[in-house]
Amino acid sequence: MSTLYTEAERNIWKTYLYLVVFFILIIGIGWLLSYLFEAVAILYIAVILSIVMSFTSYWYSDKIVLSISKAKPVQKKDYPELYRITENLAIANGLPMPRLYVIEDPQPNAFATGRDPEHGVVAVTKGLLERLERSELEAVIAHELAHIGNRDILISSVVVVLVGGVVIIADIFFRMAFFGGMGGRDRGHPIIMLLAVIFIVLAPLLAQLMKFAISRKREYLADSTAALNTRHPEALARALEKISKDPNQLRSANDATAHLYIMNPFRGKEQKSWFHKLFMTHPPVEDRISRLREIDKKGA
Repeated sequence: MSTLYTEAERNIWKTYLYLVVFFILIIGIGWLLSYLFEAVAILYIAVILSIVMSFTSYWYSDKIVLSISKAKPVQKKDYPELYRITENLAIANGLPMPRLYVIEDPQPNAFATGRDPEHGVVAVTKGLLERLERSELEAVIAHELAHIGNRDILISSVVVVLVGGVVIIADIFFRMAFFGGMGGRDRGHPIIMLLAVIFIVLAPLLAQLMKFAISRKREYLADSTAALNTRHPEALARALEKISKDPNQLRSANDATAHLYIMNPFRGKEQKSWFHKLFMTHPPVEDRISRLREIDKKGA
């Protein structure tokens, strides 16, 4: 039977697997390009790039995510209640105190990042602090700490960097195939052009599919864990309702980091935009709330 501990161990191994797959993918692309353009230097560049990107995604993904999200570090004196809530929950769950960040944005939302519990980070928006009651804020923090405890954050943060890397490679392939600059054996050949088109279309899509490796069950698991730890499933259900109904757009959100947040940060686009619907990474909020209220009825 799966437990939080086995889930954490499984997530660690998944992360290593994704890094290896990414390494092989970039080298494979480099080999293909070096063959088509008769330039072995491309393969060397691909090997170096794959090593650098894999290393960067593991060690610096949290810093990259925080920078993209425009999150600023805060101290206990800045937000004493947020600090106390987080500290108490961390102690109760046997986790190190995570670093706290705040995003100056009116939309209520939050995410966790970091490669392991010792380097955990919880980031919340100003809107979350202003809109939620204390019990609701506690429930949201408990949800994010659950992600830290079971190592979801490692996979989530690494994927942000890996997806970006694959998209960059696709762009390089596009420029080389269509604009030349490396006179290869078959430059301008229809097959090369066809391969370029196929790769340009599929590479970003395949990269996005890596996000789906982060199963939607991760959100359900974090919800259940938060309900168990706070003994107040209804508080998280109310928090999710408030977050989902807020009309504000999260200005710093983008498709690379959207899956990190407790709730999809794109307001009004979940149903209207085929793109966001196609790459939805969160379970329907109605299902999450329903499950939490079922837990509440049974007694958390």
